[in-house]
Amino acid sequence: MTYALMSSAGKDCTLALDRALRQGLDIGYVINTYDRETGRVAFHGTRREMVETYSRHLNLEPLQFASGGKPYEETFQQLLRDVKSRGITGLVFGNIHLSDVRAWYEDRVTAAGLEHIEPIWGEQPADLIRESVDLGYRSLIISVDLERGAAQLLGNEINKALIDAMSRIPNLDPCGEHGEYHSFVFDGPLFQSPVPFERGGTFESHNHKLLDLIPATDQAAVAR
Repeated sequence: MTYALMSSAGKDCTLALDRALRQGLDIGYVINTYDRETGRVAFHGTRREMVETYSRHLNLEPLQFASGGKPYEETFQQLLRDVKSRGITGLVFGNIHLSDVRAWYEDRVTAAGLEHIEPIWGEQPADLIRESVDLGYRSLIISVDLERGAAQLLGNEINKALIDAMSRIPNLDPCGEHGEYHSFVFDGPLFQSPVPFERGGTFESHNHKLLDLIPATDQAAVAR
């Protein structure tokens, strides 16, 4: 049986991938949706090209679906039909504790006859983010909700010092489960090599401030 990871290249889905592989699942794809007009993941602001490169550096095939101009429900149902046509038998998610979000996806995935898998569900966010760092995954905070007190986190790499700093921000979920922030994972034990990128400028969209990561071909660009 072959599975696919639903991911926008963030830390939670990457950790879910790590867990799923350790549990023996055969994962061959990364599935991603992005806004047709901007070419970016909604709220994350990640360019679709960056998600594609992330997938290929994990040695996984990217399957990307454009949304916009029609309800997301239609996009997701088309996604499920495409997934089944490829012989994929289940989808892996990185949800942690938002029951309504999980239920929305689980209802539709199982109705399509696919297995719905949540490797990190119900665990403590503080434990999960530390596990990600301890395993060696490297990620940048690329989007912050300006109304949730985390604006100063933008552009920082998630490490133990930053996790300690986040613990001192009132009402901040350590994993950003309420949309406080979003991340992009660019290196770690599952990657064939680090994802090359350059830091672009920052911009604001829908009460979020975002850091633009630009695809690069030079591996040295990872450090820029």
